[in-house]
Amino acid sequence: MTGSSTAPGRLEQVRTFLNTWRVPHETRTATDDLPELISDPQRWRSGFPDIPPPQPNEIGELLDLRTDLRAALGNPAPAELVSWFASHPVVVAVGDDAEPIRYLARDAGTAAALLAKVAVALADHRWARLKSCPDCRNVFYDHSRNHSRTWCSMYAETPDGRACGSIAKVRNYRNRQRGNRE
Repeated sequence: MTGSSTAPGRLEQVRTFLNTWRVPHETRTATDDLPELISDPQRWRSGFPDIPPPQPNEIGELLDLRTDLRAALGNPAPAELVSWFASHPVVVAVGDDAEPIRYLARDAGTAAALLAKVAVALADHRWARLKSCPDCRNVFYDHSRNHSRTWCSMYAETPDGRACGSIAKVRNYRNRQRGNRE
């Protein structure tokens, strides 16, 4: 999904990472793209320019991190991440005028780099705007003024997109109509 689903700045890399687990609209069967992505360093660098390519032995940790990050979506103070920050500390550094405060991972691993971006999103109060569509499970960034967006999209924005919001509203309307006829 593109357009209104994308997250601002480097948080988009976290959203992209979270969407390596997806439910394709054609098959409606969960698909995990992370193992294949890890095996292709060039593709990894194009999707995650600020995150070091993972080592093959990191895949289990990244799968667990992705699961916990997805569980923490929409939560401004996610308890699911406490142990992750304990094992991969992020430090605050004073930068320059362009970036006065920076969040840096203490270790050089992929999980630590992702957690540094999550720390920025938590500090900027943007993390709670990352949400998962209740239908297709796609992670999107809620750009709505009142933070109330529920679905990934109301319209199929791309050829492979799905209008989960419209589909849900039509489904609810039809259910109400059936209820009125009985």
